[in-house]
Amino acid sequence: MFTGLIAETGTITSYEKRPGAARLRVATPTLAQYLHTGDSIAVSGVCLTALAITPTGFEADLLEETLRRTSLQALSPGSSVNLELPTPAGTPLGGHVVQGHVDGVGRLTALTAVTAGTTEETDWELRLSAPAALARYIVEKGSLSVNGVSLTVAAVEAGASGTADVSIGIIPHTYAATNLHTLQPGDPLNLEVDVLAKYAEQRAAAAAQVRPETITEASLMALGY
Repeated sequence: MFTGLIAETGTITSYEKRPGAARLRVATPTLAQYLHTGDSIAVSGVCLTALAITPTGFEADLLEETLRRTSLQALSPGSSVNLELPTPAGTPLGGHVVQGHVDGVGRLTALTAVTAGTTEETDWELRLSAPAALARYIVEKGSLSVNGVSLTVAAVEAGASGTADVSIGIIPHTYAATNLHTLQPGDPLNLEVDVLAKYAEQRAAAAAQVRPETITEASLMALGY
């Protein structure tokens, strides 16, 4: 598992598309020394297997399922990606539980500076649109993984066709140390909701003997969740 605390950003140096699959190569000047063939590494929130490791980078295979369900299909040489190694047992969880299993792809709608100053002093507001299937898991003050970054939802409103319009505050360090500063409105974002919310929904649905997608906030409170 991961915690959504990005260790460094890497750069895509090659991206070879194959029938129903792809192989990418990532330059990572720091993390490569800690990798062994077969190790897991989160690439912009997607858990991949490190292959062909060198002192300066690694390769990874992307299957059709990964390409279909994540934003990695939009990568090209020069793209910046967020990188995180798995969290060792016993390590403090600085973010939240992130599996590296993307639930859906959202879209960046805005990334706006909310304070004036240097890069080290400027706070940002990130706004995104999340798919309708994920809207029920996104709550104010809850956790959301965006491109592998553990973030706290500042506000969430109902969007068009059941989507969720999400607002998140970004501190200067997170803006500078992740690939968020490279994004433009319309760019795809890998989203992973808090897995604990999904388990709570499943248990509540079982207790109420209904389908999980029919569970509401009111029914959760009635069941003691």
